[in-house]
Amino acid sequence: MEDVYVARQPIFNKKKAVVAYELLFRNGAVNQVPVIQGDVATKTLLANTFFTIGINALAEGKKTFINFTQNLLENKIPLLLPKETTVVEILEDVQPGPALINACEELSAAGYTLALDDFVYAPELDPLIALADIIKFDFRLTPATELNADLKRLPIDRLHLLAEKVESIEEFESALQMGFDLFQGYFFCKPEIVQGREIKGFQLNLMMIMAQINSGRFSLKNLENIIVRDMGISYKLLKYVNSVFFARVRKVSSVKQALVYLGENEIRRFVSLVAMSRLAKGKPDELVRMACVRGKFCELLSNDARERTSPSEMFTLGMFSLIDAVTDQPMDKVLGELPLTDSIKLALIHKKGRLARFIELVTAYENGRWSEITQLAEALKSDDAKIPAFYLRACQWADIAKNAV
Repeated sequence: MEDVYVARQPIFNKKKAVVAYELLFRNGAVNQVPVIQGDVATKTLLANTFFTIGINALAEGKKTFINFTQNLLENKIPLLLPKETTVVEILEDVQPGPALINACEELSAAGYTLALDDFVYAPELDPLIALADIIKFDFRLTPATELNADLKRLPIDRLHLLAEKVESIEEFESALQMGFDLFQGYFFCKPEIVQGREIKGFQLNLMMIMAQINSGRFSLKNLENIIVRDMGISYKLLKYVNSVFFARVRKVSSVKQALVYLGENEIRRFVSLVAMSRLAKGKPDELVRMACVRGKFCELLSNDARERTSPSEMFTLGMFSLIDAVTDQPMDKVLGELPLTDSIKLALIHKKGRLARFIELVTAYENGRWSEITQLAEALKSDDAKIPAFYLRACQWADIAKNAV
């Protein structure tokens, strides 16, 4: 796993619920493998995702969009994968000759979902359009006039239209009005700022809890007092500690046992997660999940970096990196009212300082910007070969923890 980069990007429906993930892939560090063929990339992705990592560790049982080259399609490699969860992405550079069309017909007949990637209409694509279930448009790169013209040529009554690279709420609303029903991009991570809106009292209280419990001045006794007074947190804590993530033989039946078993740092993380989930009520679940991934990812990255930092500070850094989207408030306004370290505020508000590179690395990984990762890892004096394993552990932790709350 150390030599394979695999990231996931969520795909949403109209209600902003995640229905699938696209898996992004890179084989090894960029300075070691400057060019990688599509066939090799997909084969390695399949081997690592389905056999080494385990697909559920990345996709939580949801559908997975996977790119297939012309050669892999003609050799019917997708037939090796489960049809219930696999979406076969047909790359935009394929040549729709007889061999490719026959292979796609067999896949469609076998029950596989077919998607045309980065679609731009051409008459020779008509046989593939007739077989496709999903058509993906690059919403940012495709001019509106061209996009509308292409939509008129398509049998949209039977197709799912997916807008990818949707990066703002305005773009999401625009795609929705045009008839798209699937969406990919980081629009859900952007705040919907309304002039004059204030931070509510309960929101500030929850953020204060998150900030305080992750400070060095907050004791285990304080944590215990918060938990035992809140029946909801107590129940969720016991559900979490008895989850498959910890693989315990004997069940933990009391808050005190859970505190002893998990330890102070894990308890801090869990209470932060419960507070964040309450704070983000009404927001897409993926927003909280991504905040959790970022928190754990930052913590793991810092443990490997040459310059040591507090695990709780790094977890807080990652969790609060999306607090503007959670509260629909500007980052400087939100953080200005919280007792966070100057290093965290400098990184999240001004994108400067020693902690800013951790957030840069995390967001580069999320977006599959592999060429930046090695450089950022070098700047942090971290072993970039370990980064994929850190990301996987962060995803596993976030998925199980989020399900517990």
